[in-house]
Amino acid sequence: MKCPFCNSKETKVTNKRDTIDSVRRRRECLKCKRRFTTYEQPEIEIVVIKKDGRREAFNEDKLRKGILKACEKRTISRDKIDKMFVEIEEKLRKRGKEVKSSLIGELVMKSLKKLDDVAYIRFASVYREFKDIKDFNKEIKLMK
Repeated sequence: MKCPFCNSKETKVTNKRDTIDSVRRRRECLKCKRRFTTYEQPEIEIVVIKKDGRREAFNEDKLRKGILKACEKRTISRDKIDKMFVEIEEKLRKRGKEVKSSLIGELVMKSLKKLDDVAYIRFASVYREFKDIKDFNKEIKLMK
């Protein structure tokens, strides 16, 4: 396992936890002494059914980037974001080999709503394609 900070291959596991579908390992780089978390799980191919009916392979990076973008400049720990990502991915894997893109969006919005209102609104504005300030106001009123 390479350290994501310095690319050293010298790391050690400091903590390990089993979850329902994966193994969470807390690691420490022996070179730079920074800590990071990894998750191991069986690889199950998921196909996403888009709004227009197209099918494409599930892209973990795309989901993670969308969540990180919504949480940008918020006081949300990376561990909470990682935990949310893993929970969403576990729910998707339990659904089977094919999932609708709308399900992914709704799972992300539900999780973000619990985590941070601003991150939720940011994600919702892109996912629901807000056109103007009225759409933001409607969503904020629904939150109350």
